[in-house]
Amino acid sequence: VVGDYKNPPPRGMYDALKARSRSLMTRPEVHLSPEARRVACEVFVTSLGIDRIETVAVCVDDHHFHVLARFPDHDPRTWIGRAKRRSAKSLSDAGFVPRGGVWAVRCRCLPVTDRAHQVAIARYILKHAANGAAVWRCKKPATQRDSAIAVR
Repeated sequence: VVGDYKNPPPRGMYDALKARSRSLMTRPEVHLSPEARRVACEVFVTSLGIDRIETVAVCVDDHHFHVLARFPDHDPRTWIGRAKRRSAKSLSDAGFVPRGGVWAVRCRCLPVTDRAHQVAIARYILKHAANGAAVWRCKKPATQRDSAIAVR
């Protein structure tokens, strides 16, 4: 993908890819209510905690999530997949969404390059609260700077 949150790609650059993705969907899109976002965010944090993943920040909005965490084996997709599965089950058990899944397959994982990058990602995640996302942040800052990975 060309660009990032500071320098987004030109408008329309990914319209064809978006249309293809929508055509491949086997069920309607899911948009989470504010209460469902809070539940999903809590389950993400709890799930990562159960798996002993050091988590810095998490946000869940109506259709996607971001996580900043340190994954000990550098395999974030496995751990995020478990959190997605647990949150989808909690959301369907609570009646927020129909059974059959909430999240897209896989996720995009970006290694954090340095402390400034980590701080920028954390700020980006926390800013989602202004747009109605459920947001969680670690009470104490991470002391180690290596191996953090941002997931979206």
